[in-house]
Amino acid sequence: MSSLPQYCECSLGECRTDLLPLLYEMSQIATESGDLSSIISILLRLMKRHMKVVRGMVTLYDRDSGSIVLHESFGLSREEAGKGVYLLGEGIIGRVVETGQSIVVPCIRDEPAFLNRTGSRDCASDDANLSFICVPILRGRQVMGTISAERLYDNAELLKLDVEVLSILATTTAQAVELYLVENVENVALEAENRRLRSALGERFKPANIIGNSKPMLEVYQLIERVVRTRTTVLILGESGVGKELVAGAIHYNSPAAKGPFVKFNCASLPESVIESELFGHEKGSFTGAISLRKGRFEEAAGGTIFLDEVGEMSLTTQAKLLRVLQERSFERVGGNTTIHVDLRVIAATNRNLVEMVADGTFREDLYYRLNVFPITIPPLRERGSDIITLADHFVSRFSREMGIEVKRISTPALNMLQSYQWPGNVRELENVIERAMLLSENGVIHGYHLPPSLQAPVVGDSEAPPDGLEARLGAIEYELIVEALKLHHGNMTEAATHLGLTRRVLGLRMGKYNLNYKDYR
Repeated sequence: MSSLPQYCECSLGECRTDLLPLLYEMSQIATESGDLSSIISILLRLMKRHMKVVRGMVTLYDRDSGSIVLHESFGLSREEAGKGVYLLGEGIIGRVVETGQSIVVPCIRDEPAFLNRTGSRDCASDDANLSFICVPILRGRQVMGTISAERLYDNAELLKLDVEVLSILATTTAQAVELYLVENVENVALEAENRRLRSALGERFKPANIIGNSKPMLEVYQLIERVVRTRTTVLILGESGVGKELVAGAIHYNSPAAKGPFVKFNCASLPESVIESELFGHEKGSFTGAISLRKGRFEEAAGGTIFLDEVGEMSLTTQAKLLRVLQERSFERVGGNTTIHVDLRVIAATNRNLVEMVADGTFREDLYYRLNVFPITIPPLRERGSDIITLADHFVSRFSREMGIEVKRISTPALNMLQSYQWPGNVRELENVIERAMLLSENGVIHGYHLPPSLQAPVVGDSEAPPDGLEARLGAIEYELIVEALKLHHGNMTEAATHLGLTRRVLGLRMGKYNLNYKDYR
């Protein structure tokens, strides 16, 4: 019994007695049915709920193919999990399978052998401070796979305890894993190959100029991949600021016409009297000021792509001439009678509802159908989930280079504000917000109080104060400073209070005001 871990380690700040019923349930299923799916389901639930694991993974080792495949996990997206294929001896997981020995990495940042194969860890964030534990699933002397976990530790004894707990879980799982591999060894290899191919496919067709891996954006990437091979007319729809021009650029630069010109024209930027000349060109002397022949945008785009932004702002007269170009790929310059033929792709974009405009008679129905051959709708930023943080980090890196201002991270409260905001101005608004915050930032951190008032959320406990009032703003700053201190000192109230220049009692009162619990930051 002395070799078993002491589950109740209250002196370390965590108690593990809650995991005993789940351990018993696992052992019962393993003994009676050997159902690996049920066992792993309990295993991952136990790791997530009772061991404060941020990411958990179970890999299986296929001896015939020599591959180690990520079988089940939590804390990873489908795309990230699809990349979880290792070879014997490769990285931490590969070494555990090769040696049959557990490996503990106290801090991922300091371990050069850590591959980050799935791409789920952000080395510039708190992920770099996580610990990584990987234990083998052994059946006799044969390694069947691994169980690995990531979480934040500030106590070596607690780290050692969790290694022992994971080893017990691996032993409980071993028989079911062996049975599964015997019955499904061929399927495991095929599934690993399918995951690898799906992941490679996703990476291949993700445009380099667009940031984001949310599900709505992955669907957009699939549409881009389908249309780039042809010269089909594309209509890009979406709110202002979502990045319609970036999508148009991705279509052009990934198409066979990528070496040709990519000409952009904003249909709302010029008065109606000038647009026709800009698009189709004019002959010398065709009107006052036409002192020489001038080629229009369609001629300039020959052999490539023309992007017509804000096409819904065109007058009915210009719409009629555009319709002919789409139908016949030909036109005459203003004041000329020579027909000019062009070979190009037309991409149009608008934030207007063209169907309603057709019904109102302000947009030609025949032109709408000519443009709407292959529509792509870009989702607004508020529907893109985690892309908000990805984009924010991208803008921080970009502005750091451009401005010469070193900003290492965005604080947790500030991230919460960014994710809670509705972003009516979409990506363009986020870019402006980050640029402003960079100028106001201090000590390499963007805090919540560096963000515009429109993003300042009411603080818990101050519901009676107006959201834009002085008390609410001061409360937001106080809340963020407390959260940052607790996070920095891993929930240690004494150290956090010292950091803030408060007594432990006063800090406790302030935390109660905002419903904060130090255990959440351990």
